[in-house]
Amino acid sequence: MDSSAMVVGQIGGMQGFKFSGVRTEKLGATEYTLVTIAVDVTGSVWSFEQKLLETLVIAVEACQKSPRSDNLLLRVIKFSSMFGNGVDELHGFKPLTEINAKNDYQALDPGGMTPLCDACFSAIGAMNAYGQKLVDDDFGVNAIAFIITDGGENASVATMKMVRDEAEKAVTGEIVESMVSVLIGINATEYKYELEQFQKEAGLTQYIDAGKATKAKLAKLADFVSQSVSSQSQALGTGGPSQNISATI
Repeated sequence: MDSSAMVVGQIGGMQGFKFSGVRTEKLGATEYTLVTIAVDVTGSVWSFEQKLLETLVIAVEACQKSPRSDNLLLRVIKFSSMFGNGVDELHGFKPLTEINAKNDYQALDPGGMTPLCDACFSAIGAMNAYGQKLVDDDFGVNAIAFIITDGGENASVATMKMVRDEAEKAVTGEIVESMVSVLIGINATEYKYELEQFQKEAGLTQYIDAGKATKAKLAKLADFVSQSVSSQSQALGTGGPSQNISATI
């Protein structure tokens, strides 16, 4: 999509935390599910970088096959202390038809530490901000975010309170109809307790331990993402979040 079709917004009133999204006048449907995938690219993922990249591609391609694909707008971000404010936006919210996953998602180039708060704040805050724009322009909107990590917080600019405040805005339905936020641990068994506590304290919807970064587990992760997106999109208009999102992978 040409950059002139995109608009840049600020997240949570914080300087430096920005996102982009397609201009609403370019949209053809009346309702949308906003989808964010945040991928940990810190140094510890180097041993399964290629598998993680393939998981992202497979998940996006599966979403493109959904009957609701015309009603999905996707944003993909990477997170690591290598980036300003911990986050690098691969692309902002745009229709799935504008995405060629194999070409758009190249080497993850892992390195740095884990700014998990930055990733969650960017993911949820951008959906709140862009969702508000869509609602103001009379679109029906709900949202779902996946934050995929192999470790705990150790490098953020954003605080836990900032994440929790954005999550609370979403949960109350103050902005979008509903929002689901899923923290997913991969190769993160030793951080299970820490990530469970993070999920609760940050106000995220759920934490899932996806197990080891094997080909089979990552395939299940990709399927979980696409199925959860489809379920949340189908719930749009019901006044609440999807009840069909699994608690396990």
